[in-house]
Amino acid sequence: MGILFPVLPMVLLLVQLSWAQEDPLLPFSEHLDPSHKVRLKWGFDEIQGTISFEFSINTSGWIGFGFSPKGGMTGADIVIGGVGPKGIYFTDRHADGTSMPVVDQKQNYKCLSLTESDGTTIMKFQRSIEACDENDLPITTLPIKLIYAYGQTDDIAYHSTQRGTKEVNLLRYMPRVTAPDSKFFNMTMVNFKVPANRTYYHCKILRAPTFDQKQHIYRIEPFIQNVDLVHHMLLYRCPPSVTVPSEAECYTETNEKCVEVVSVWGVGGGAFEFPEVAGLPIGGNVGNILYRLEVHYNNPKQMAGRVDNSGLRFYYTSKLRQHDAAVLMTGLGVFPGYAIPPKAKSFLTYGLCDTAYISKVVSGTLQDLQVFSVMLHTHLAGRKVRVGHFREGKQIDLLAADENYNFEFQEVVNLGKTKTVKLGDKLLVECTYNTESRSTLTWGGLSTLDEMCLAFLYYYPAMSLSVCESFPDHRVLQSEMGSTDANDWVLMMYKKNWNDSTINQYQQTLKRINQVVIVANSNNFYNTIGTIPDLKVNTPAPCISGCATKFLAWISLLLCLAMQWASV
Repeated sequence: MGILFPVLPMVLLLVQLSWAQEDPLLPFSEHLDPSHKVRLKWGFDEIQGTISFEFSINTSGWIGFGFSPKGGMTGADIVIGGVGPKGIYFTDRHADGTSMPVVDQKQNYKCLSLTESDGTTIMKFQRSIEACDENDLPITTLPIKLIYAYGQTDDIAYHSTQRGTKEVNLLRYMPRVTAPDSKFFNMTMVNFKVPANRTYYHCKILRAPTFDQKQHIYRIEPFIQNVDLVHHMLLYRCPPSVTVPSEAECYTETNEKCVEVVSVWGVGGGAFEFPEVAGLPIGGNVGNILYRLEVHYNNPKQMAGRVDNSGLRFYYTSKLRQHDAAVLMTGLGVFPGYAIPPKAKSFLTYGLCDTAYISKVVSGTLQDLQVFSVMLHTHLAGRKVRVGHFREGKQIDLLAADENYNFEFQEVVNLGKTKTVKLGDKLLVECTYNTESRSTLTWGGLSTLDEMCLAFLYYYPAMSLSVCESFPDHRVLQSEMGSTDANDWVLMMYKKNWNDSTINQYQQTLKRINQVVIVANSNNFYNTIGTIPDLKVNTPAPCISGCATKFLAWISLLLCLAMQWASV
């Protein structure tokens, strides 16, 4: 059972106050039982390698939660806790069979808080995503079987029927919320004949349904008719000046005014559902406006005569969420002029977003960005994408990272918790490319054989903001590389003898020179100069040990000592 220990009343009070409100670090939740008496909330940080839980059951007795290979007790990794007559108790255990779970020699769970009030016990704790010893189970991107049990008293004994199991994908969780008035609409191409071009971007200006009252889109699903042709899709909101539906090749004068990203889908991705606190607004004061649907067709066999009706399906509800959500495109601007050399094993490019200049293009009272999801995007040569987060000149986090980027599997992923980007912070998108198999330059551009380095950030509260990105100062880059004009620059780059030394020199030059930083929306555009900071990737501690709290240092020390006593 573990040893009970007293805790100062002030500590318990602080525990209760600390978690009285919704916690943005625990954005996901599931009821584990049909009667909704057992609730699990969680959030995670894959970069730090940790996952946190809040587990609550309508009982005043002990509660247990765990991970099971097959949904039963045998082989399960379990934590048991509660608030007894003498204080709180909390232990990391494992089950060898159907008997009482054994206390682990290594206590790899942190108790963050344990409270009991009005017949409900709430246990908040943290562990490593990876397994820390032979008695722990790893949490992966696949669904895992969760088990729970509880008693009516604090004497830990056989649970009888007070138990259950449910399979949940904790790290790739997507709730299936169906609002009472849920409806959907589609925005797709209609019998579009795909040109026999290797790469083609088609844009369609179209209307969404009109609503007198604002609605919230809470789920977006792709509809892909030709999976071998459709590489990615974006939906942009158009400014009021665009009033006529049309369609044409993208990036022409007729459609380049629509630049405010609403939704993004990439090859291999699936449906995406917004967290319970946010939704994409449509209708009301964002009413009768047009949208631009952009579909990138990748047609390497240059087949002619293929007809496509691909697009997106939007589920919406009149039951509004707390916040309007939006999408911000960050990274390296897709402009011609920079290139990735051939024969490079690990070549880096950078795109800088300086949020200090958002106020130059967005009017009104501005709030910090609460980022909850991201889609990272490069083309065929991309191997890694990282988004560094800097504040007051120092790196404070990696906002997102994909250390094994797969061109065939691009999706919008939840960060695992809501991360705050304060106005004035900088975001650095770093992409790593491998061009060892290429004999010529790879230019930045739209084609699948060109390259991009982008991060689409899903955030709230929404702002009228389209892009926050950068690209190298072309004139300085050309001068640094010994070129006199644009034509000479291109010729010189093609003729250059690319080897480890010249590749490294070019990469260092790209990082050292000034960046042209751009912040823009449909109506306003601002550019300034910035420099690339150093991005560090800290390896997280492999395992959690001891205890942790979010209180003052002396309270933290008290609880840590108490936890150590409990595991004796």
